[in-house]
Amino acid sequence: MTLSAFDRLAQVRRHVVAGQLLLGAAMPVALGGVLWRVASPALAIAVTVAGIAVLALLAWRRTRAFDNTWLVRQLDARRRDLDDSSDLLLAPQATLTPLQQLQQARVRERLRTQPAPDLRAPWPWARIVAMWCVAAIVIVAAALWPARTPDAGALAPADDVAPVIPGVPRLVAQRLHVAPPSYTGQSPRDEATLDAKAPAGSRLTWTLRFDPQPTQAHLVFHDGQRIALDRDGDTWRATHVLAKSTLYRVVAAGTEAQPPSKLRRLDAIPDRAPEVRVLAPDRGLSLVSVGQTRWALAFEARDDYGIAPAATLKLTLAQGSGENIAFKEQVMTVRGTGPANARRFSASLDLKALGMAVGDDLIAQLTVHDNRTPSPQAAQSPGLILRWPADLGAESTGLEGMVKKVMPAYFRSQRQIIIDAEALQKQKRTMSSEKFVARSDAIGVDQRILRLRYGQFLGEEAEGEPQPPPTNDGETHTDDDGHDHANEAGGTDDGHGHEQATSATGASFGREADVLEAYGHTHDHAEAATLLDPETRATLKKALDQMWQSELHLRQGQPDRALPFAYKALEYIKQVQQATRIYLARVGPELPPIDETRRMGGDRTGLAPRPLGSLERAPEGAESAPARAWRSLAHDGIPADAADLNALQAWLRANEVRMPDALDLFAAIDEVRGEPGCAACRARLRALLWSASAQPPAQVPRRDALNDVGRRYLDALQPEPVR
Repeated sequence: MTLSAFDRLAQVRRHVVAGQLLLGAAMPVALGGVLWRVASPALAIAVTVAGIAVLALLAWRRTRAFDNTWLVRQLDARRRDLDDSSDLLLAPQATLTPLQQLQQARVRERLRTQPAPDLRAPWPWARIVAMWCVAAIVIVAAALWPARTPDAGALAPADDVAPVIPGVPRLVAQRLHVAPPSYTGQSPRDEATLDAKAPAGSRLTWTLRFDPQPTQAHLVFHDGQRIALDRDGDTWRATHVLAKSTLYRVVAAGTEAQPPSKLRRLDAIPDRAPEVRVLAPDRGLSLVSVGQTRWALAFEARDDYGIAPAATLKLTLAQGSGENIAFKEQVMTVRGTGPANARRFSASLDLKALGMAVGDDLIAQLTVHDNRTPSPQAAQSPGLILRWPADLGAESTGLEGMVKKVMPAYFRSQRQIIIDAEALQKQKRTMSSEKFVARSDAIGVDQRILRLRYGQFLGEEAEGEPQPPPTNDGETHTDDDGHDHANEAGGTDDGHGHEQATSATGASFGREADVLEAYGHTHDHAEAATLLDPETRATLKKALDQMWQSELHLRQGQPDRALPFAYKALEYIKQVQQATRIYLARVGPELPPIDETRRMGGDRTGLAPRPLGSLERAPEGAESAPARAWRSLAHDGIPADAADLNALQAWLRANEVRMPDALDLFAAIDEVRGEPGCAACRARLRALLWSASAQPPAQVPRRDALNDVGRRYLDALQPEPVR
């Protein structure tokens, strides 16, 4: 039981550290609560964590006093039956005398029968409770303490100086406090003017001073909203959350008869949605290489105020082919690295663990969120596809061994041309020059036939009916020699041993289907012209170009020069064959769920007709409000008509979302309304109206009416005699 005594020593050390932290942590927590209220949350958290770390270090240093000597002293003091021999438990067996070994055995036996006492000192609960009560009082007092406001004497002078009129209040000092949302990371600031640009959701606080003091004052916005200013001593204060850009002015009671004060502008900077860019791989469609077991992905997400540290990677595994394609989805969390406004997300996917096999496709898409509160904005990356092409030329085993997967005839023929060209090149030394050229020309004819067949998919014209290769030097071609042969033109058996004569084109006399087959154009049909997507058509066009070059050298008796082009054509054809799947994002209307309890019941509660609203347009033949106001502002000597300005302002309220800068137009209307004789104000409003007015549709100008000269000219024209 010696170990139990030393276990007691470890318990004592942990007990001392926990007691010190519980007692002393109240002080840094209280200090952090105060800093959270008067400074910033980041500073409060840093100070609190640093204070607790210092307390933990001091408590650990104190545990040095609780060593083996202290343990022996405590055991001897609390256990009289140990005969002050507890130190023998720490001595090695070989260094003890027989009498000491006997005494050591007695001490161990006594500790075995009666375990060592609990050496932990009780915690000072009274002091702990008192400290935490004081900390709670400090935190509550800091939370309830009024927000710190700058001294009223620090207000800036008013930038809109109004004339001094006895008994009429005028603005003499001002300050606008802007507190952006916490997620933006921007510090609060004070503006000396009443115009400001701030992030959407910022909290604005006005502090104004009037002389003399009015009975009441308001902030009047251009959309009709009014915010009352509250008096605090000799200053007036108001608070507003900036949701959108707006115009406003300060209106004090008693100034109604005076010209309106200056119109102020508040611009709300919207929070842009995050942007996601793919770093790796460098293409949207990747093919699994030989021996590849993992797929590395890398993304970069940017945002004006910061990206959330965790993103979601959605993986979709597509298995099967044709109409028998099954999808399996799973979601994994990816942690980002780097600064908050430009985070990088990386993932290495284990293809075997995901269950990917030959012929499958794996689609990956990353979704990130920004730090906007309370509703973060999301953005998705482009979908990345990893394709594991099927080995179409290999044979299966087991039950599937009876079926050999082969490529379609069109895709097999190019391979056969390559095989024939390679075999011919090997036989060049054992073959006469004339026979070698003839065989090469025959393979070139096969290449031409294949090229024409592929050209039908691109809507190309046929260059004539494909003919079989010539049989020079007694060489014959059969249906199973590996080449593709067209039906030879000539006679056809009618089933009674007689041959029917056919034309040189292979069309039977009197048969319309044969005539259309011989002279028709495949690309005239919509199904043939739109068989392939643009990317696949471009790849097939490259294959045809390579076939041209291969055919050229084969017809010239140079198969060695034709083989590189034939290989390239086969590579492009394989790419066309593998382009079998197209993935589209699942988009569509998000309809509300159907209430099954109301179906087929005839209950129309809550249903009401929703007529379409009337369009804001001028009646037929009438002039629109912007055009009417634009014309009325053309005469500088005539004051602007208030009715036209009112109609223009009403039209602008109804069409505010259509204007690129409606607030600028509102401000120009207000300037003209305040100073009807201001020529510069009228010119500025007319310029804005011209850019905001709808441009008339282009029309053919009507010819002017004939004058005397034109009429005499037409009369002098004599009709030309008919020949």
